[in-house]
Amino acid sequence: MARRKLTGIWALLRNLGMALALVMAVPAVLTPLYLVVNPVSVPMLSRLLTGRPMERQWRSIDDISDRLKAAVVLSEDGQFCRHWGVDVAALRDEVARFMAGEDARGASTITMQVARNLFLWNGQSVLRKALEVPLAVYIDLVLPKKRIMEIYLNIAEWGPEGQFGIAAGAERAFGIEPQDLDWRTATLLVTALPNPMLRQPGRPSAGMVRIAGIIARRVQDYGERANCVGRNGQLAL
Repeated sequence: MARRKLTGIWALLRNLGMALALVMAVPAVLTPLYLVVNPVSVPMLSRLLTGRPMERQWRSIDDISDRLKAAVVLSEDGQFCRHWGVDVAALRDEVARFMAGEDARGASTITMQVARNLFLWNGQSVLRKALEVPLAVYIDLVLPKKRIMEIYLNIAEWGPEGQFGIAAGAERAFGIEPQDLDWRTATLLVTALPNPMLRQPGRPSAGMVRIAGIIARRVQDYGERANCVGRNGQLAL
């Protein structure tokens, strides 16, 4: 009986290992392709497969406002140009909070968000977070920072009706192209990123306007931290 139980446990572990290997093999193969192929995210595929509307118009990173790129970095991941896909200090703090039973604040870098949107699933999960970390390191190893940011800006969800990418988001909110964003429109679009289902940049709440002002001041003070996503390593702010 004991031997039978042990055999069952090993079979379960073997199956789990094979499943994990498959999960990791897909991004290992696809990530190098994304150097030249413009990817579709899991949420985008989900909407397409279930017949819900989905809009995305790809834009080159050099055809997107430098103000928006800097605002995204300074708002979402201030160490983006410096870390290797994972902000180790922020992740260490998050683990400490989890072990202490405190609410999570989130420690996802832009690269980790790209990993999640391309290869994983939404929803709070320790397993998903554990998978995000090696995937983000691998993505950062394979793809240049500008390409990671370009992918992020073109797969991020920016509207409640299936608007993905900054082109669709800017068009829905303000009726303009992403290269034409000024400080107000760029920072208001960034305030929508945490919850595009509820936050409407074209009709901002007082809280969104306040946060947009904070982001604008942060970029004006520390915008050089986002230079890695600019043309020739320099942003024109």
